[in-house]
Amino acid sequence: MHKEKHQDMEGFDTSISLASLLCQEDDSFLGQHQNPDEDLDSCSLSESQDEYVQTLLEKETSLESFPDSSERSKRLPKHARLDAINWVLNTRAFFGFHPRTAYLSLTYFDRFLSRRSIDNGKAWAIQLLSVACFSLAAKMEECIAPALSQYQVNEYNFEGNVIQKMELLVLNTLDWKMGPVTPFAYLHYFIAKFCGDTSPKDLVPRANELILAITKEINLMDHRPSVIAAACVLAACDGQLTREAMESKTSVISSWGSLDKEHILYCYNLLQEIEMGRSKTPESLVSSDLLAHHSRSAFLENSSNTSAVGAKRKLTFLDDDQHKISRT
Repeated sequence: MHKEKHQDMEGFDTSISLASLLCQEDDSFLGQHQNPDEDLDSCSLSESQDEYVQTLLEKETSLESFPDSSERSKRLPKHARLDAINWVLNTRAFFGFHPRTAYLSLTYFDRFLSRRSIDNGKAWAIQLLSVACFSLAAKMEECIAPALSQYQVNEYNFEGNVIQKMELLVLNTLDWKMGPVTPFAYLHYFIAKFCGDTSPKDLVPRANELILAITKEINLMDHRPSVIAAACVLAACDGQLTREAMESKTSVISSWGSLDKEHILYCYNLLQEIEMGRSKTPESLVSSDLLAHHSRSAFLENSSNTSAVGAKRKLTFLDDDQHKISRT
């Protein structure tokens, strides 16, 4: 097995004290809602649910903001980001994980690249970043997170300690803020608001599918999660809405201004284009849901005994490497 050696990340201190990893919350934190993506009850909406969603909307803007983040992220070649997204989505399907896990990992990915750059778009570093982000998201969301050795990459065989170092770099770069609001937190609420009681039963799975689909077309730093959720719910309810009809439906959210509604319209139009493209896709292609169904049991059965397949480049970080991941 051929081995390439790579340097530890520039400016990354691996000697982190245990004390620095302790949470600093006081006792009042225990009474707060811990899971912003917990599904809202799909029955009649109460005033408390309106208040809860308003809290989520406020959290979206208060968690963090990256001015001109999209400009910095454009340094990454579009095909490189698409490759990373495809790996995340395929890996999500392979393990049968919740769509939220994939979305969360892509949020980490885009947030990281808004703060750091990868020299010359190095393929190995981009792939390592996607593995680290997915691993962190799985630990946040899933009951059973895979061992690091179970993440299969086409061209590389990353050692566990390499992935761990990248995980720590991601955690520090994102200031350990790993629980952002995602579009999934809004689905039931928006379905009740936009689609009414006569909405199809498969609307949530359909909206989930659209949320993952749109990640390939937009940088997740450019659109608020509530905007993405609204566009996906509207597209799942009715793919032929006029601008006037959409504005009428979204007017029920009083905190949304004209800019938010423009973003919703933009995302909705993208989803229409995605649907047009899918209509031309051969039916012989296997769906990700089918892949997830067959592979979930394989993961559980082989979780303690997974080996790499094929000849891959085994990556480690040593002091003599010249490739760097730098802070912008």
